[in-house]
Amino acid sequence: MIENKVSFDLLGSTGSIGEQAIDVARQTGSRIVSLCANKNDKRVAEQAREFKVSFCAMADEGAAKSLRLRLSDTDIKVFGGASGIEEMIAASDAEVTLNAVLGEAGLSPTLAAIQNGKALALANKESLVVAGELVMAAVKEHGTRLTPVDSEHCAIHQCLSAGKKADVKRLIVTASGGAFFGKKKEELRDVTVEMALAHPTWSMGAKITIDSATLMNKGFELIEASRLFCIEMDKIDAIIHRESIIHSMVEYIDNSVIAQMSMPDMRSCIAYGLFGGERRGAVIEALDFAKISRLTFYEPDEESFPLLRVAKVCGRIGGGMPAVLNAANEVVVDAFLKGKIRFGSIAETVALTVEALGSFANAHALSDILAADKAAREYAAALLLGKG
Repeated sequence: MIENKVSFDLLGSTGSIGEQAIDVARQTGSRIVSLCANKNDKRVAEQAREFKVSFCAMADEGAAKSLRLRLSDTDIKVFGGASGIEEMIAASDAEVTLNAVLGEAGLSPTLAAIQNGKALALANKESLVVAGELVMAAVKEHGTRLTPVDSEHCAIHQCLSAGKKADVKRLIVTASGGAFFGKKKEELRDVTVEMALAHPTWSMGAKITIDSATLMNKGFELIEASRLFCIEMDKIDAIIHRESIIHSMVEYIDNSVIAQMSMPDMRSCIAYGLFGGERRGAVIEALDFAKISRLTFYEPDEESFPLLRVAKVCGRIGGGMPAVLNAANEVVVDAFLKGKIRFGSIAETVALTVEALGSFANAHALSDILAADKAAREYAAALLLGKG
């Protein structure tokens, strides 16, 4: 067992990252102070009893009511609703908040953790995509620590320690290529949900697996990297790396490239985030270089996967456009997962929404960014009424 344990709030405890964080807590003997999820009160109750947490929060009020009944024989306090998550963060004495909430819903908890002086292990990429400038300004204002948990940004965070920021030539963000690497646009139009969920290397939730298949996830990660590391979009590139052994790279002005490598296992990134970038021991298996045999790299196909290009444009424009991009994508991916639209409609609908709502380029205040999010959801939903 790893020494030097940490206490943490686990937001999004029933999702893919949340369940892997549970395993990291078991391996390290760390203390989970509080748990939050959306609706799965049964699983949260199991987690709460195992770790003897002090607080729980359910975004869904009905689930919160059910959880209170499940935990009625304990002293665990249960909060309900979106504001309840923020109240739970404020009540907890945890050293770190691990935010693994899915989607734009993770933004408010991110800001709440920062404002309460918590160190933040951030797995919710949408916080930085939607409001990266505001989040990083809040980190600076409150003097807190933000450590990325996303595998690519966790890798870049480590690679940047090899040199001075002024000497960085570019960031190179690796991508597995998703389930449809090598396919052309005409082959993708009618692929099924089951086909899209067949990720080649990573074990992830359904929404992020679809984003990987469209390369939208990689587009988000380019924006996230720009906001997190304060590097302009034109100095950040994506490269397809099917083996998912190199998680990202930093190229310096002398053309040397520093890469971070490990088995594709998010538990390593979770531990790195929880311990603030310190290495406290292994929670994953070691690389066996003799078994890897080869590492391959390919340029992304932006004709067949146009959302990568759309994301780059939104990232360069800034303002509320990344929020528009994210909101539209959340709506259409949800529709695809429910079988309401074809795979080919995802990129088409997102691109049309971004094109129509360009006026949000000047949105910088949180209220304006949230307005951009709302407008994009409504516009994308209206477009989907004519699809199927």
